[in-house]
Amino acid sequence: ANCANTIERSLQKVDGVMEAAVNFANERATVTYVPGATDRDGLIAAVRKAGYDVVVTEADDDLEDAEAAARQAEVRHQWQRFIIGAIFTVPLVIWTMLRDFGLLGMWSHEPWVNWVFLALATPVQFWVGWDYYTGAYKALRNRSANMDVLVAMGTTVAYGYSTLVLIATTLGNDMFGTHVYYETAAAIITLIVLGKLLEVRAKGQTSEAIKKLMGLQAKTARVVRNGQEVDIPIAEVVSGDVVLVRPGEKVPVDGVIIEGHSAVDESMITGESLPVDKNVGDEVIGATINKQGLLKFEATKVGKETALAQIIRLVEQAQGSKAPIQKVVDRVSAYFVPAVIVLAFATFAVWYLATGDLVAAMLRLTAVLVIACPCAMGLATPTSIMVGVGKGAEAGVLFKNSTALEQAHKLTAIVLDKTGTITRGEPAVTDVIVSEQLAVIGDQYSVNGGQTTVSEGLLTDHRLPAADYWLALAASAERGSEHPLGEAIVRAARERELLLDEPQAFEGIAGHGIAATVNGRRVLIGNRRLMEREEVMLNGLGAKAEQLQNEAKTAMWLAVDGQATAIIGVADTIKEGSKT
Repeated sequence: ANCANTIERSLQKVDGVMEAAVNFANERATVTYVPGATDRDGLIAAVRKAGYDVVVTEADDDLEDAEAAARQAEVRHQWQRFIIGAIFTVPLVIWTMLRDFGLLGMWSHEPWVNWVFLALATPVQFWVGWDYYTGAYKALRNRSANMDVLVAMGTTVAYGYSTLVLIATTLGNDMFGTHVYYETAAAIITLIVLGKLLEVRAKGQTSEAIKKLMGLQAKTARVVRNGQEVDIPIAEVVSGDVVLVRPGEKVPVDGVIIEGHSAVDESMITGESLPVDKNVGDEVIGATINKQGLLKFEATKVGKETALAQIIRLVEQAQGSKAPIQKVVDRVSAYFVPAVIVLAFATFAVWYLATGDLVAAMLRLTAVLVIACPCAMGLATPTSIMVGVGKGAEAGVLFKNSTALEQAHKLTAIVLDKTGTITRGEPAVTDVIVSEQLAVIGDQYSVNGGQTTVSEGLLTDHRLPAADYWLALAASAERGSEHPLGEAIVRAARERELLLDEPQAFEGIAGHGIAATVNGRRVLIGNRRLMEREEVMLNGLGAKAEQLQNEAKTAMWLAVDGQATAIIGVADTIKEGSKT
């Protein structure tokens, strides 16, 4: 938190800067300034003057890659520091503890052993811990004090005192005692480096939420230019371009349909598992998936103006925003480190004056400096917000800002309609309701008491329950469909191990359903509008369809040769892990 305050003060000193807010957890600064009074170079110089660096790229599109590379380099750096620190610290701590417990014999108290301890502690103190010395220097140069100051002071006191004892005892003088505390200094540095490593890894994992969102968008777009279709990078699409999207492809940018009709999977935006019918004049959203027909649309929002780009920006802003509790932390941290330093030296003075024991006083001073390290307070709050917002984004839950996240514990009721959160996110057949009025259709089959007698080898040559028979017939008709509802019917038939026929003809009817020919029979599957358009006999299934719709299910009508035979209910089913 104090690190963020240092950068904020440096930025606020720049002419033209009206406001500067720094979130040290996600390493971002938001600056409001008067255009013309300063520029990017002036802001970068202010950050570097405060002792920190900036990731700079020529193009905005390269910033994410540069930031990811910088994070990976930081993780590697912290790993190297921790590994080197552990290699020297672990044997040093074990050796020291075994000696202190009297498990190694008198030889372990020889002066040369302390020299070995010095050799083990020195690389940790001045190589592994070098970042804390440079950080402390930069902070003090800017008339500030941060965690680095406390760590550098605390470990240097322990290391310096131990070296003083070592030199004195080697010269035959034990006026400073004989016990050294090299393991204390080394262990403190190594453990703090481990904490830093865990911190930077958490930041990297949280940024994966942003990467996953960015990965939803198409990489290229097929546009019409000079009368020809050309594939170009999505970044080169401009507002007004005519874009073509074939079935199964992602919509590259936001736009308005000017030709064609289709069903579009918008689940990544709306959470709705069922595709939405799209016709001329309807809007399409970038990163959604065209499921059926060819679409031609005019691009209206590109680049950072698309709906997906706005969602990504919302997540980034929420991760970087300061919750009310964090603002309190920032104010406290500004005075915390100086207060700790004063308290540490006061503790040293009281102990030394009261007991005359220099060693005891020194240990208390070190303990106050290190244990009072403000990182737990200054980093835990923003890091927890960043991780929480990132995890929420991965699960499809977006927070407008960190204040909303902080206040979430006060919620008493939550409304959920995000498909895939408590449901599977894909349609499944839930009901097959057979008409009770249907008697005979032609000479191929007849319904009697709920059983279907099949002749002439239609689909199968043995008796099936009526529901399974009509489901198999519907699945046979839908084998040529790419619509999720049709795929759900085929999937249900295969799960029941029903035999399917190949349709002799197949036609998708936009906004209504499909028509197919199976073994010479005309099969219609779709909504009630399709039945009415084709003048199909409904055979008393209207009430059943309405009942399914009241249960939030999609009612799909099945008609054969002009007779409605069954209603197939399809819905997004609840996950096993969802509690009700």
